[in-house]
Amino acid sequence: MNSSENIYDAVVIGAGPAGLSAAIYLSRARFSVLVLERENIGGQITITDEVVNYPGVLHTSGKALTETMRKQAENFGAEFLAAEARELDLSGNVKTIKTTRGEIRALGVVVAAGARPRSVGFKGEEEFRGRGVAYCATCDGEFFTGKELLVIGGGFAACEEAIFLTRYAKKITMLVRRNEFSCAQCVIEEVLSNPKISVRFNTELIEVRGNAAPESAILKNNKTGEVEEFRTDDGDSFGVFVFVGYAPASDLLKDKIAIDKDGYAVADEEGKTEIDGLYIAGDLRRKRLRQVVTAVADGATSATSLEKYLPEARKRAGVRTCDAGKIRKAVPVKQSEVPSENARKETASADGTFFDEAARIQLQTVFSRFENNIVLAAELDSGNPVSGELKNFLEEITSLSEKISLRIGAPENTDASSQQPCVTICDAAGNSRGVTFHGVPGGHEINSFIIALYNAAGPGQALDDETRERIRALRPQKIEVLVSLSCTQCPEVVTATQRIALENPEISTDVFDIAHFPEIRERYNVMSVPALAVNGKIVAFGKKSLPQILEILEK
Repeated sequence: MNSSENIYDAVVIGAGPAGLSAAIYLSRARFSVLVLERENIGGQITITDEVVNYPGVLHTSGKALTETMRKQAENFGAEFLAAEARELDLSGNVKTIKTTRGEIRALGVVVAAGARPRSVGFKGEEEFRGRGVAYCATCDGEFFTGKELLVIGGGFAACEEAIFLTRYAKKITMLVRRNEFSCAQCVIEEVLSNPKISVRFNTELIEVRGNAAPESAILKNNKTGEVEEFRTDDGDSFGVFVFVGYAPASDLLKDKIAIDKDGYAVADEEGKTEIDGLYIAGDLRRKRLRQVVTAVADGATSATSLEKYLPEARKRAGVRTCDAGKIRKAVPVKQSEVPSENARKETASADGTFFDEAARIQLQTVFSRFENNIVLAAELDSGNPVSGELKNFLEEITSLSEKISLRIGAPENTDASSQQPCVTICDAAGNSRGVTFHGVPGGHEINSFIIALYNAAGPGQALDDETRERIRALRPQKIEVLVSLSCTQCPEVVTATQRIALENPEISTDVFDIAHFPEIRERYNVMSVPALAVNGKIVAFGKKSLPQILEILEK
């Protein structure tokens, strides 16, 4: 039997609850497992502020629950790689997964890519996306403080998010297409008893109108056919939050296996598809209940089914896969090696530090791989308290590696000062590498900031030749990314745009925490993050992968 260290027993595509569960079961059974996730580990549930119906867990958040799952999988030996699966070659005994970080081979594949929020399709939805129409209460709710909101949907997610939004909104009107809610009675009662929420059944949103933001809406009663115009009590603009379910992310599987009319992958009760060694788990499958508990069950079921397949697959392929628990690392930096926002201490902690001991050890592991020295140039405003926080943050970062130094002042090759406070990543001579963060890169942006340092210092995350050439061929452009540190959708856009700037000296990327730069938000009239601006014009909202951003920049 041949030794083949770059062949895994299983690759799991997607690190939501289904993918994490599959990774736990497979790695615990001593198979070598690599989990691919293009966005943030945890999937859609990470934007859920409160989880109270997961058996055995009294109360938690979606982020905390899936972070525990990730740690369980890693403890059993699973590896994680921040990458997007672009293409599958499922022919033969050894499958090939082509990713944004190179090709990976495995004997079995579990696809748990999940789903993405659906649009409703009302007139004005695209026009006001990011400027009044939103899809994530956690990410965007704060932008609508003191405003009235329309919430579209009648399922569990719509009810849960409407309740969450009451902490910001003055008044919420829920528009439910049917004559009743489609979720648990306890949740319904909580909605109906909330004085800030009113509900209109048998009602659809037909159109949103306005100038810079929604100012009126056309509503239709499905029973009577009556059409009416909605305006707020005070004539002010309002927001629209859409929670009408998710569309399965099955593009990767098209022309590979059967996909039903609604886009769901066809698989049996064990998650097995028509292709040997290919399994489906989670929201990619058609099922009646879409909850964390069913996603976890899907992952476990598909994994145990794959476990039965793998021993014979090893024999047929004539290979010995990676040793479980001693798996070759696929890339120098794993996403899980970078401290999450949970690892950061509050600024006002007793010892004044930002990271606990475990987080400092993780950072030192990453920094020890740096090939070149880099300088962090901080531009501070003495009258802004955030400047002191940024300075303390950077001092703590630089204390963990001799290859990172701190300079107070603008980069050497910058004539004008930036909006302060900010930090620019520079080379050893203090020359800007084109990446600047305005504010303090905490919360969900800790990850993207550390990855940017790693890419600037080298060796950096792997890029395929085609992607590198596309980046280098881009014309000069100024990119601005508007983010919120609580947004789980922002880091992918930030990481991708920073990588582009570090690879092409004609591109610059400025990231703004708009909690501290309201003038930037007002300039672009942004009410949703992430927002991507190029050369002073907003070009996109929402999650975007590096290939998607390249397509935008190449236009």
